[in-house]
Amino acid sequence: MTATGTMIAESQHPGRWWTPLADGRIECRLCPRFCKLRDGQRGFCFVRKREGDAMVLTTYGRSSGFCIDPIEKKPLNHFHPGSSVLSFGTAGCNLGCRFCQNWDISKAREMDKLMDAASPAAIAHAAVRLGCRSVAFTYNDPVIFAEYALDVAEACRSWNVKTVAVTAGYITDDARAEFYSGMDAANVDLKGFTEEFYHRQCFGELAPVLETLRFLRHHTKVWFEITTLLIPGENDSDAELHRAADWIAENIGPDVPWHFTAFHPDFKMRDKPATPPATLTRARNIAMSKGLRYVYTGNVHDSNGGSTWCPGCSELLIERDWYVLGKWNLTGNRCVKCGFEIAGHFDAIPGKWGSRRVPVRLS
Repeated sequence: MTATGTMIAESQHPGRWWTPLADGRIECRLCPRFCKLRDGQRGFCFVRKREGDAMVLTTYGRSSGFCIDPIEKKPLNHFHPGSSVLSFGTAGCNLGCRFCQNWDISKAREMDKLMDAASPAAIAHAAVRLGCRSVAFTYNDPVIFAEYALDVAEACRSWNVKTVAVTAGYITDDARAEFYSGMDAANVDLKGFTEEFYHRQCFGELAPVLETLRFLRHHTKVWFEITTLLIPGENDSDAELHRAADWIAENIGPDVPWHFTAFHPDFKMRDKPATPPATLTRARNIAMSKGLRYVYTGNVHDSNGGSTWCPGCSELLIERDWYVLGKWNLTGNRCVKCGFEIAGHFDAIPGKWGSRRVPVRLS
C-alpha cells in the first residue's frame, strides 16, 4: 500500500540473465538455482516470473520501505564511518535460511508487504535531499532484484551517491561481474563454512559464495566486508572457524574486515539459544590468530570487539559503542601514532549520524 492507501501493482519489468531451453521452459541464469520455468511460474525467489516467452521482475520500483541507517549497521566499519545510508529492500530471497533474521521481508509472498514505490532517480534524489552518503540494497538480497538495483546505482552515480549491496553473494558467473560493476561497497554474508550447513540450513551451496568473495577481491575495486552469523552448535566450532579463517587469509588476504554477529532465535530456528558473547570473542581471536587484521563482533555490546585497532602498534583508531563513534585516531587512512595505512575508505572528519534509524516515505 502507498501512503494514500492504494496497492502497488506487480511490475512487468523485463528480466535479464535467462535462456530458453529445448523443452520449452526458460532457465533463469541469475543465481545458482537455475530455476526452469513454464509460463506463469515463479522462481524460488518468488519475484522473478515467466510471462509468455520471457522473464519479468515483479518487484521493480517497489519497496518494503525506506529507512536512514548508520553505515555501521550494514555492517560496514571501513566505508565512510559515521555516515548515513538510505536503506531499502523489496521482497523474496534466493536462499531459504531457517535462521533468517529478516524473514518477514525476505520470505514474503504477500505483495502488500511492498508499501512504497520509487523510481531509481527518485531514490538518488532522496539520498541527496536527506544527506545520505550512500544507498544500501538490504533487508532482502539485491541479487534477486538486480535490474532495479543496477538502475538505482546508475542514477546514484550521477549524483555522487555511493551504493552498497548487502548480500549473500549467491550469484552466477553469468551475472556476477555486471551486478558488482554497479556497486561501490558490499557486505557479503558468509553463512557457514561447510557445504552441509549451506545445504541443510540455507537450501543452497557454499561454493558460489566463495567464488563471489574471490571475484570481489581479485577482479573488482568494490570495498567489501564479510559477516558470519554464529549459531550455537551449527557453525561455531573451533575446527570450522579455523578452516574459514585459513581460507580467508589465503584467498582474500588480511585486510578485508570480518564481522562475527550474534544469532537470536527467529523464523524456523527458535529452538537454538542466542549466541553467547564469549563465542564471538573466541571466533574473533581465532581469526586474528591467522593474521586477519580487522575482525569485529556484532549484535552484542562489546566496545573492544566493535572498535578498530591499529595492526601496527595496537592504537585505538576508531572507538565504537554500538553504532556511535567515539575516539578517532586516523589521519586520512593512517594511524596517528605509527602511520600504518588502514584499509578502507575514510573521510578527514568522521560522520556523526550515530545510532539513529529513521523511517522515510518516498511515494
